[in-house]
Amino acid sequence: MSTESTQSQACCNTPAVVSKGYQQKGEYIEVQGMKTYATGPKDAKRGILIIYDIFGFFPQTIQGADILAHTDKDHPYQVFIPDFFDGKPADISWYPPDNDEKGAKLGEFFKTAAAPPKTLERIPKVIDELKKSKSVEDWGIVGFCWGGKIVNLSSFEGTLFKVAAAAHPAMVAGDDAKGIVIPYAMLPSMDEDKSEVEKWQKNIKTPNIVEWFPDQVHGWMAARGDLEQDKVKKEYERGYKLVLDFFHKHM
Repeated sequence: MSTESTQSQACCNTPAVVSKGYQQKGEYIEVQGMKTYATGPKDAKRGILIIYDIFGFFPQTIQGADILAHTDKDHPYQVFIPDFFDGKPADISWYPPDNDEKGAKLGEFFKTAAAPPKTLERIPKVIDELKKSKSVEDWGIVGFCWGGKIVNLSSFEGTLFKVAAAAHPAMVAGDDAKGIVIPYAMLPSMDEDKSEVEKWQKNIKTPNIVEWFPDQVHGWMAARGDLEQDKVKKEYERGYKLVLDFFHKHM
């Protein structure tokens, strides 16, 4: 276990990150009745399920999926992002919740559309359907913000996944690590609770990394990443390299 800086070992650089006007490489398909972004070589044997943040499909998240799928020709992935919010994500203007109205709207969203059990029960059905129609044999899972909590809860005994990663995970709880049974990478931002992350790392027993991005905001690898800022763009790229390296090693 390490919180020290980890240099990426991916054999290839990530494709040039586009700050605005990103053109997706994949397509939208339907899985379990959900609009699902699908990208990557269709004959790839490894797959990644992405659990987006509460803001749903955003160019930064789509671009990240394409990076994971296409960066390394020797380790391609088929990557899928189901729309677990069924076309009704949270409004990004609610964040940060710096007044009562925004806080109330976010709170209600977390109680209803983003209630973890609602998503957790759909994940096995998604994987089952994809197994029937795709060539994927082994699966990894990546989550952002709220999706990080879903990833943690999807990594317990009986998991369908070989490896997991969570970037700027929401609702980190130290005790959540005790049930994890697969290799796990966590990339916290400046906004995560340091004490809970430290407890989490002490409790996890599987191979893992915790790589802090102390000058990045919660959401920099997904919807809240301002890729027009050079530093954010650089750390966005480094984050995806770290995830790829970890997945290459453990999957």
